[in-house]
Amino acid sequence: MYIIVVGAGKMGYHLTKALLKDEHEVIIVERSAPKCEAIREELGSMVIVGDGCEESVLREAGASRADVFITVTGVDEDNLVACQIAKHRFQVGRTISLINNPSNEKLFVELGVDVCVSSTDIILSHIEEELPEHSLVHFMALRGSNREIVGIRIPPDAAVVGQVLGEVPIPDDSLISFVLRKDGTLVVPDREAILGSDDEVVAITTAEGEEALRDVLTGIA
Repeated sequence: MYIIVVGAGKMGYHLTKALLKDEHEVIIVERSAPKCEAIREELGSMVIVGDGCEESVLREAGASRADVFITVTGVDEDNLVACQIAKHRFQVGRTISLINNPSNEKLFVELGVDVCVSSTDIILSHIEEELPEHSLVHFMALRGSNREIVGIRIPPDAAVVGQVLGEVPIPDDSLISFVLRKDGTLVVPDREAILGSDDEVVAITTAEGEEALRDVLTGIA
Protein backbone atom coordinates (compact mmCIF):
# COMPACT_ATOMS: atom_id res chain seq x y z
CA MET A 1 0.00 0.00 0.00
CA TYR A 2 1.00 3.61 -0.50
CA ILE A 3 0.75 5.44 2.83
CA ILE A 4 1.28 9.12 3.69
CA VAL A 5 2.23 10.00 7.27
CA VAL A 6 1.88 13.64 8.36
CA GLY A 7 4.11 14.44 11.33
CA ALA A 8 7.67 13.31 11.96
CA GLY A 9 7.72 13.33 15.73
CA LYS A 10 8.58 10.20 17.69
CA MET A 11 5.27 8.55 16.86
CA GLY A 12 5.50 9.36 13.16
CA TYR A 13 9.10 8.20 13.02
CA HIS A 14 8.51 4.83 14.68
CA LEU A 15 5.27 4.29 12.75
CA THR A 16 7.06 4.90 9.47
CA LYS A 17 9.83 2.46 10.37
CA ALA A 18 7.25 -0.19 11.18
CA LEU A 19 5.38 0.39 7.93
CA LEU A 20 8.59 0.20 5.91
CA LYS A 21 9.50 -3.03 7.66
CA ASP A 22 6.15 -4.42 6.49
CA GLU A 23 7.18 -3.42 2.95
CA HIS A 24 4.67 -0.61 2.44
CA GLU A 25 5.54 2.42 0.35
CA VAL A 26 5.61 5.38 2.75
CA ILE A 27 6.25 9.11 2.54
CA ILE A 28 6.43 11.53 5.47
CA VAL A 29 5.22 15.15 5.38
CA GLU A 30 6.80 17.34 8.06
CA ARG A 31 7.13 21.11 8.56
CA SER A 32 10.46 20.95 10.35
CA ALA A 33 13.41 20.83 7.94
CA PRO A 34 15.84 19.51 10.61
CA LYS A 35 13.50 16.61 11.44
CA CYS A 36 13.16 15.82 7.75
CA GLU A 37 16.91 15.85 7.29
CA ALA A 38 17.45 13.50 10.24
CA ILE A 39 14.91 11.04 8.87
CA ARG A 40 16.29 11.36 5.36
CA GLU A 41 19.77 10.43 6.59
CA GLU A 42 18.45 7.27 8.23
CA LEU A 43 15.55 6.13 6.06
CA GLY A 44 16.21 7.73 2.68
CA SER A 45 14.53 10.34 0.55
CA MET A 46 10.94 9.53 1.47
CA VAL A 47 10.36 12.88 3.21
CA ILE A 48 8.72 16.12 2.07
CA VAL A 49 9.29 19.38 3.93
CA GLY A 50 5.96 21.17 4.10
CA ASP A 51 2.63 21.76 5.82
CA GLY A 52 0.35 18.73 5.64
CA CYS A 53 -2.64 21.08 5.78
CA GLU A 54 -1.77 22.56 2.37
CA GLU A 55 -3.29 21.00 -0.71
CA SER A 56 -0.20 21.69 -2.83
CA VAL A 57 2.03 19.84 -0.38
CA LEU A 58 -0.26 16.81 -0.31
CA ARG A 59 -0.41 16.84 -4.10
CA GLU A 60 3.39 16.77 -4.18
CA ALA A 61 3.28 13.84 -1.72
CA GLY A 62 1.07 11.90 -4.13
CA ALA A 63 -2.12 12.00 -2.08
CA SER A 64 -4.22 11.22 -5.16
CA ARG A 65 -2.82 7.69 -5.22
CA ALA A 66 -2.56 7.10 -1.47
CA ASP A 67 -4.36 4.10 0.00
CA VAL A 68 -4.06 5.31 3.59
CA PHE A 69 -3.49 8.79 5.06
CA ILE A 70 -2.26 9.07 8.67
CA THR A 71 -1.86 12.24 10.75
CA VAL A 72 0.14 12.12 13.98
CA THR A 73 1.06 15.73 14.73
CA GLY A 74 0.67 17.21 18.20
CA VAL A 75 -2.03 19.65 17.02
CA ASP A 76 -5.55 18.24 16.63
CA GLU A 77 -6.67 21.07 14.35
CA ASP A 78 -3.85 20.29 11.91
CA ASN A 79 -4.62 16.56 12.02
CA LEU A 80 -8.29 17.15 11.27
CA VAL A 81 -7.71 19.65 8.44
CA ALA A 82 -5.14 17.39 6.78
CA CYS A 83 -7.52 14.41 6.93
CA GLN A 84 -10.34 16.52 5.48
CA ILE A 85 -8.19 17.61 2.54
CA ALA A 86 -6.99 14.05 1.92
CA LYS A 87 -10.54 12.66 2.07
CA HIS A 88 -12.42 15.32 0.09
CA ARG A 89 -9.82 16.76 -2.30
CA PHE A 90 -7.87 13.58 -3.08
CA GLN A 91 -10.48 10.90 -2.30
CA VAL A 92 -8.12 8.91 -0.07
CA GLY A 93 -10.02 5.79 0.94
CA ARG A 94 -8.90 5.55 4.57
CA THR A 95 -7.87 8.32 6.95
CA ILE A 96 -6.41 7.67 10.40
CA SER A 97 -5.70 10.39 12.94
CA LEU A 98 -4.11 10.78 16.33
CA ILE A 99 -6.27 12.77 18.75
CA ASN A 100 -4.36 14.60 21.46
CA ASN A 101 -7.42 15.94 23.30
CA PRO A 102 -10.08 13.24 23.90
CA SER A 103 -12.85 15.85 23.85
CA ASN A 104 -12.19 16.33 20.13
CA GLU A 105 -12.94 12.71 19.23
CA LYS A 106 -16.65 13.28 18.56
CA LEU A 107 -15.85 16.07 16.09
CA PHE A 108 -13.31 13.91 14.24
CA VAL A 109 -15.85 11.10 13.94
CA GLU A 110 -18.64 13.43 12.79
CA LEU A 111 -16.40 14.91 10.10
CA GLY A 112 -15.61 11.51 8.65
CA VAL A 113 -12.16 10.55 9.91
CA ASP A 114 -12.22 6.77 9.51
CA VAL A 115 -10.11 5.78 12.52
CA CYS A 116 -9.44 7.96 15.58
CA VAL A 117 -6.67 7.04 18.01
CA SER A 118 -6.62 8.90 21.33
CA SER A 119 -3.16 9.46 22.75
CA THR A 120 -4.75 9.73 26.20
CA ASP A 121 -6.37 6.33 25.84
CA ILE A 122 -3.06 4.85 24.69
CA ILE A 123 -1.36 6.14 27.82
CA LEU A 124 -4.23 5.01 30.04
CA SER A 125 -4.15 1.55 28.53
CA HIS A 126 -0.51 1.21 29.56
CA ILE A 127 -1.28 2.50 33.04
CA GLU A 128 -4.18 0.08 33.32
CA GLU A 129 -1.89 -2.81 32.42
CA GLU A 130 0.01 -2.00 35.62
CA LEU A 131 -3.11 -1.28 37.69
CA PRO A 132 -5.42 -4.30 37.49
CA GLU A 133 -8.21 -2.57 39.38
CA HIS A 134 -8.75 -0.47 36.25
CA SER A 135 -10.06 -3.31 34.11
CA LEU A 136 -11.57 -1.55 31.08
CA VAL A 137 -9.64 0.03 28.21
CA HIS A 138 -11.23 2.08 25.40
CA PHE A 139 -9.71 1.19 22.03
CA MET A 140 -11.74 3.18 19.53
CA ALA A 141 -15.16 4.61 18.67
CA LEU A 142 -17.03 3.20 15.70
CA ARG A 143 -17.78 5.91 13.19
CA GLY A 144 -21.43 6.63 12.55
CA SER A 145 -22.73 4.98 15.71
CA ASN A 146 -22.72 5.33 19.49
CA ARG A 147 -20.74 2.12 19.86
CA GLU A 148 -17.12 1.60 20.81
CA ILE A 149 -14.56 -1.17 21.04
CA VAL A 150 -13.33 -1.89 24.57
CA GLY A 151 -11.06 -4.40 26.25
CA ILE A 152 -11.93 -5.84 29.65
CA ARG A 153 -9.49 -7.96 31.65
CA ILE A 154 -11.06 -10.69 33.79
CA PRO A 155 -9.54 -10.67 37.30
CA PRO A 156 -8.65 -14.00 38.99
CA ASP A 157 -11.47 -13.68 41.53
CA ALA A 158 -14.22 -12.84 39.02
CA ALA A 159 -17.37 -14.96 39.12
CA VAL A 160 -17.15 -15.68 35.38
CA VAL A 161 -13.78 -17.49 35.63
CA GLY A 162 -14.39 -21.06 34.51
CA GLN A 163 -17.84 -20.33 33.10
CA VAL A 164 -18.82 -20.99 29.49
CA LEU A 165 -19.66 -17.84 27.58
CA GLY A 166 -23.19 -19.04 26.84
CA GLU A 167 -24.00 -18.91 30.56
CA VAL A 168 -22.64 -15.39 31.09
CA PRO A 169 -25.40 -12.70 31.06
CA ILE A 170 -23.80 -10.42 28.46
CA PRO A 171 -25.84 -7.17 28.17
CA ASP A 172 -28.07 -6.97 25.08
CA ASP A 173 -26.21 -3.92 23.72
CA SER A 174 -22.82 -5.68 23.84
CA LEU A 175 -21.16 -8.18 21.51
CA ILE A 176 -18.03 -10.21 22.34
CA SER A 177 -15.64 -10.02 19.38
CA PHE A 178 -12.77 -12.18 20.61
CA VAL A 179 -10.90 -13.29 23.72
CA LEU A 180 -7.14 -12.91 24.15
CA ARG A 181 -5.78 -15.54 26.54
CA LYS A 182 -2.97 -14.61 28.93
CA ASP A 183 -0.64 -16.89 26.94
CA GLY A 184 -1.29 -14.80 23.82
CA THR A 185 -3.76 -17.21 22.18
CA LEU A 186 -6.55 -15.48 20.28
CA VAL A 187 -9.97 -17.13 20.56
CA VAL A 188 -13.03 -16.30 18.47
CA PRO A 189 -15.63 -17.23 21.07
CA ASP A 190 -18.74 -19.35 20.77
CA ARG A 191 -21.26 -20.27 23.46
CA GLU A 192 -19.01 -23.11 24.68
CA ALA A 193 -15.86 -20.98 25.11
CA ILE A 194 -14.64 -21.03 28.71
CA LEU A 195 -13.54 -17.73 30.25
CA GLY A 196 -10.31 -17.78 32.22
CA SER A 197 -8.41 -15.69 34.73
CA ASP A 198 -6.59 -12.73 33.12
CA ASP A 199 -8.30 -13.27 29.76
CA GLU A 200 -8.85 -9.98 27.93
CA VAL A 201 -12.29 -9.80 26.39
CA VAL A 202 -12.58 -7.43 23.42
CA ALA A 203 -16.17 -6.34 22.85
CA ILE A 204 -18.33 -3.87 20.97
CA THR A 205 -20.64 -1.99 23.32
CA THR A 206 -22.28 1.37 23.90
CA ALA A 207 -21.01 4.12 26.15
CA GLU A 208 -24.05 3.56 28.34
CA GLY A 209 -23.59 -0.23 28.45
CA GLU A 210 -19.89 -0.49 29.17
CA GLU A 211 -20.29 -0.34 32.95
CA ALA A 212 -22.82 -3.19 32.91
CA LEU A 213 -20.49 -5.24 30.73
CA ARG A 214 -17.57 -4.56 33.05
CA ASP A 215 -19.64 -5.55 36.08
CA VAL A 216 -20.60 -8.85 34.45
CA LEU A 217 -17.03 -9.76 33.48
CA THR A 218 -15.21 -8.53 36.59
CA GLY A 219 -17.78 -8.94 39.38
CA ILE A 220 -16.77 -11.16 42.30
CA ALA A 221 -18.98 -14.11 43.20
